[in-house]
Amino acid sequence: MSHYLCAGIGVGPANLSLASLLYSFPEAKNIFVDKRETFGWHDGQLIDGATLQVSMLKDLVSLADPTNKFSFLSYLHDQRRIYHFLNAQFDEVPRQEFRDYMEWACRKNENIFFSEEVLEVRFEKAFIVQTNRRTITADNIVIGVGTKFWVPSAAQAYLGRTQFHVSDFTEKAGDLGGKEVCVVGGGQSAAEAFLDLISRAPSERPRHVSWVSRRTNYLPLDDSPFTNDFYMPCHSDYFFQLDRDCREDFNERHVLTSDGISESTLRKIYQRAYCLRFLERMQDLFSFLPNRVITELDGSNDTGWSLTCVHNYSPRLPERITADVVVWATGFRPADMDFLSPISSRLEREDKEYRIDEDFAVRWDGPPDHAIFIQNRARQQRGHADANLSLNAWRSRRIADRLLGMKSVDQLASFLSWSQETR
Repeated sequence: MSHYLCAGIGVGPANLSLASLLYSFPEAKNIFVDKRETFGWHDGQLIDGATLQVSMLKDLVSLADPTNKFSFLSYLHDQRRIYHFLNAQFDEVPRQEFRDYMEWACRKNENIFFSEEVLEVRFEKAFIVQTNRRTITADNIVIGVGTKFWVPSAAQAYLGRTQFHVSDFTEKAGDLGGKEVCVVGGGQSAAEAFLDLISRAPSERPRHVSWVSRRTNYLPLDDSPFTNDFYMPCHSDYFFQLDRDCREDFNERHVLTSDGISESTLRKIYQRAYCLRFLERMQDLFSFLPNRVITELDGSNDTGWSLTCVHNYSPRLPERITADVVVWATGFRPADMDFLSPISSRLEREDKEYRIDEDFAVRWDGPPDHAIFIQNRARQQRGHADANLSLNAWRSRRIADRLLGMKSVDQLASFLSWSQETR
C-alpha cells in the first residue's frame, strides 16, 4: 500500500493543472487517477473550426508558474512547431490544439494513471482510496471529476441516435443530409453545432435547421477588459467573502461573462445565413427561434419528433417544431461523487455544494492537516470563474501552496476597488 501526500481523483484540466505544478516538487509524493482509458476533453464537441474562448496563456500552469515545463509554449516547442503556430496568426486557439496539449501533459507526467476508477474514500488516520486496482493512502485528496451532460427530463428517455446531447455531436451528427434538425440551447456549443450544420456541402446539408434558445437573443460572450477583471484571483477572493444573496445575484447578472457565444462565431453564423438566404437563394434552410422554451416532446426514432415550444412573451400561443433529429446543447452539471459516501456525512454543505474554505478545501470534522480539496465545484461560492479555465492555474497554485506549506506572491490587484473603501 503506497502512501502519498496528495491523491487526485479525476484528470481533467483542473487536476491536470495541479499535477503539473506539483511535478516540480518530487518530495511532494502525489498520484492522480482517472477511470477513463485515456485523456479526453469534450472530444465529442471538437467540431471543425471550434476555438478556445480564453487566451492561450490561460493554460495549465503559465499564470501560476510561467517557467513550468508543462506550459502551452513548452508543448509547442516540444512538438517542434512553435514557429508554425506563430505564423498561423490564430485570433483564437483551435480547441483541438488545446486538447492535444493537455493530452501531451498527461503523457509527460508519470504520476498520472488512467483506467483506474475510485470506488470509495474512507478516513482512518489518513485517507484510504480504494480503486479497482489497488488501495492508496494519502494525507490529502483532491477531487476534480468534472461534469456530465444535462438534458431536460422529458428528453432523457428518448436519447439515442436521433436525440442526443451536443457532447456526442461528432459521433452522431454525421449523416443528416436532407433531414430536419432542431438545435436546442443558447450557448457556444449550440452555436457551433448550428454553424456546422448550415455550413455543410449541399449533399450533406440538412433540409432545415431550427435553433431554439430560451434567451431573448443569441447573446455574445462578454469578453471586455473590465469584465475580465471578474476572472482575476483578487475578485475570486472578494466574491468568496460576500454573503450568499449577493453571490447569487452576481452570478445571475453576469452569466454571459462565461456562457455567452464568441463574437467571431456569431459573425460567422450571420454571414453564412446571409450568403445562404440572399446569394444561394436558400429561403427555408434555417429558423432562428430565440426567447422560447421547449414544453413538450413527442415522437420516436422512426416517425420523427414533435417539439412544442412557448414564447416567453406570448405563452398562450404555443408553436410546434418537427424534426428528424434533436441536438440538445443544454449544458452540463457536476458529475457524481458517490465514492465519498463513507465520509460524506462529515462534510459541510452549502445548498448543493460542499462548503469550502479559502484554499478550496471542504470544511469537515476531520483533522485540519488532512484536507479534501474540490476543484470546479464551487460556482455558488467562487462565481463563474470557478468553472472557467481563466483561474485554473491560480486555484491549483493555491492548493499546491497549502500542500507544500508555501505562500506564493500574489499578482497585483485589479484596477477596480471591489469592496467599499473608507478614507
